Amino acid sequence: MARKKEKNKSNKIRSEPTSNVGFFLRADTHDMLASGYTRLSENPEVIMGISRIADLVSNMTIQLMENTEHGDVRVKNELARKIDINPYSGMTRKNLIYWLVKVLLLNGDGNAVLYPKYKDGILMDLVPLPPSKITFLEQGFDYRVMYNGQMYDSDEVVHFSMNPDEEKPWLGTGLRIPMKDVLTNLKQAAKTKKGFMSSEYLPSLVVSVDSDAQELADEENRDSYEEKYLKRKGAGKPWIIPEGMVKVEQIKPLSLKDLAISESIDIDKRTVAGLIGVPAFFLGVGEFKRDEYNNFIDSKIMSIAQVIQQTLTKSLLISPTLYFRCNPRSLYNYDISTLGALGLNFANSGNATGNEARNLVGFDPLPELNELKALENFIPVSELGNQKKLNGGDKTNEN
Repeated sequence: MARKKEKNKSNKIRSEPTSNVGFFLRADTHDMLASGYTRLSENPEVIMGISRIADLVSNMTIQLMENTEHGDVRVKNELARKIDINPYSGMTRKNLIYWLVKVLLLNGDGNAVLYPKYKDGILMDLVPLPPSKITFLEQGFDYRVMYNGQMYDSDEVVHFSMNPDEEKPWLGTGLRIPMKDVLTNLKQAAKTKKGFMSSEYLPSLVVSVDSDAQELADEENRDSYEEKYLKRKGAGKPWIIPEGMVKVEQIKPLSLKDLAISESIDIDKRTVAGLIGVPAFFLGVGEFKRDEYNNFIDSKIMSIAQVIQQTLTKSLLISPTLYFRCNPRSLYNYDISTLGALGLNFANSGNATGNEARNLVGFDPLPELNELKALENFIPVSELGNQKKLNGGDKTNEN
């Protein structure tokens, strides 16, 4: 059952207070900001990697599970539907979890908060609170959360945190990684590429004219020479140039490869991918590898999923036998033939029903396939011990 909050009976969130805030910057800090400082949330490579993480985590269904004597079983009730379909009236579960993961990894600095609204002990909504309006205040061995000037105890909100702070274990921390130089390099490479591709100082021809520098300093005079000698009415016609008066040379301008920008970008993107924890091919570097992708699901994605499912269980449930679980099965990269062979193997060995095997490949269930059967003549598992060959055979035929 859902947890009912008693302390905050009004269940109201106050409006945002107004305040005037100023900042004093040291000279070195000002120089860094003024010279083009880019936050993690504004870097294209970081956004690309974190968006892929948020998209994958939000694709997992959130299931309500119950511990039983014969193993854990899925519970399907209104609470399970609320959390997995529409935890917040203004968003679906997909969008809410996507927002939650991006806040955890970017602007929330390792923290994200949902406010649970109850009515008669029933969970009605999980309201997402913008991270810019939240402050965490230490209080003895516990902490409180201030939102828009209103204080909440730690058990009155659903507080997700990752990478616990060493001094305040209840507080999460964001990406504490040395990415400043890497992001600066990527930003400068993008500027160089843009300026290089749009530069007007990349002509493919250089024309030397027998004239003095003063005369050619005038743009009109240069246009006059171009109109007189270098332009023809018909496309593809050869130029007719006076001998000794005009000299034409074809040059090969420097390319991005000559400047080694592409190799530098690849190295920096791989570094960013490694620091964020995503495969490099998510950022457009290298080729897709199935084993690397599946290992990414098992490690990075499931690590964030553990934070989400354990926080929801701790904050919303009071039953000791119930818990929430994020199901990653649909995220793994397996072709349909592999899944079909797996389902067939389970069904033939009596470890899964035919419908469970069909579900692996997305087929609709059939009424006659709800029974466990084994490969031996495909009889029900419960009848395996009643075979005649296990009970002395058919004595009538022997006589």
